[in-house]
Amino acid sequence: MTTTPVTDHKATLHRFHDAVNSGDAETVRKAVDAYVAPDVLFHAPVPMGETGARALKRVWEVLLRAFPDIHVAAEDVIAEGDRVVSRNTVTGTHRGEFRGLAPTGRTVRYDEIFVFRFEDGRIAEIWGVVDVFTQLRQLGVVPEVPA
Repeated sequence: MTTTPVTDHKATLHRFHDAVNSGDAETVRKAVDAYVAPDVLFHAPVPMGETGARALKRVWEVLLRAFPDIHVAAEDVIAEGDRVVSRNTVTGTHRGEFRGLAPTGRTVRYDEIFVFRFEDGRIAEIWGVVDVFTQLRQLGVVPEVPA
């Protein structure tokens, strides 16, 4: 059975999620090198001033240090042409500094949606929307809203 580029793109994203869910920073760095173009365009807030694949590696260093048990569950993965959209639920326990906040030991569960554009079999562009408000509320930075 031959695979299509769409099938290949979905499989690449699945392998990338497997690496992220390993909890191992070196595995994530290797996955970025394998599956992401070095000059990837990253259209999501990247507070550390990096660009390209280096920015993505840095994002995962920060996340893995802050949430060593972070897990990204792909709830929906939709692909067409050179794009793959992944709607995810992210969970983790706040065990390290994150956005200037000392570890709280609290668990987080928030949603995110990412669109990946592939070129030559690698992720060439990323757009992301992360529910940071829910994340920060669960960490105690943003107060709960009364019902």
